[in-house]
Amino acid sequence: MELEVFFEDNKKVNARYKDRIIKTDQPVEDGGNNSAPAPFDLFLASIGTCTGIYVKSFCDSRNIPTDKIKIVQSMHYNKDIRLIDKISINIKLPSDFPEKYKTALLNSANLCTVKKHLHNPPEVEVFAISREFK
Repeated sequence: MELEVFFEDNKKVNARYKDRIIKTDQPVEDGGNNSAPAPFDLFLASIGTCTGIYVKSFCDSRNIPTDKIKIVQSMHYNKDIRLIDKISINIKLPSDFPEKYKTALLNSANLCTVKKHLHNPPEVEVFAISREFK
């Protein structure tokens, strides 16, 4: 598996992955054009949307409507370490959601692959090759 990163003008840094282009940019206050999400925004969104796909799949397989389900992700920023140190995901269910499925839904949501990777993070190594590519 490979992902290729390439640059456009200003602060636009994009990725080519699985025949798709994933665009990123920086906010205006950070020197960008705000034409796309910032890379860290995509990281945060990947946690919530991954949880969402597990919730949606669980409900779809049981013919439970998802139009009234809302997932709200909250991030706690720790000023001392200057990082987010807690992410809370609140799955807001409608009053008519079947009680018998609530625990199973939470178990399904916790299967999120992004979350699993955060609990057991891959090693990330960065290195440079000092030759030009053709």
